Amino acid sequence: MAEPSNPSPEQVITKESFFVITGGPGAGKTTIIQELQRRNFVTVPEIARQIIQEQVLTNGNALPWADTGTYTELMLSRSIDSFLALDSCCVPAFCDRGIPDTLCYARIIKYPGIRTVELACQQFRYNRRVFLLAPWKKIYKTDTERKQTFAEAIQVYQQMKRVYADCDYQVCEVPIGPVSARTDFILRLAETP
Repeated sequence: MAEPSNPSPEQVITKESFFVITGGPGAGKTTIIQELQRRNFVTVPEIARQIIQEQVLTNGNALPWADTGTYTELMLSRSIDSFLALDSCCVPAFCDRGIPDTLCYARIIKYPGIRTVELACQQFRYNRRVFLLAPWKKIYKTDTERKQTFAEAIQVYQQMKRVYADCDYQVCEVPIGPVSARTDFILRLAETP
């Protein structure tokens, strides 16, 4: 079977008005997304958490602690669908994670179909500036969808930083602090060319 090839320039879809907010689990991404919603910005919810909630509700097995391969495939297809569903517009849209987050997970679990994920990261492009949140012990907690220890959250964060850099994004570290200050920081950089 032939190795999948890189997308041609005309196959690459870049949405400059789409900004990714990412990082390890429990770093405050969703809280910032909620603050951006409160301020009337367009936001895109986290796909991975939606999948986990759906799988738990239906007694499914496509979970990061069960069938990791199917979970990865669902995460990739749903992330692409989410990317394509939202029209590019002149106002910014803020995404709770992006397609390269799937690549990060695929690397962690050593997913055998990783080339497909890498090609999707090349084909579907966000604004080059990506906002990365470091783990924050003070706010970190586990729940029914987040089972990683704080040490694992640090490892995911480090891998996420590498993945976005490998995918040719400019990684902007969001300082730890009150949600309003973190949101203001993101908005200032999102408005800067």
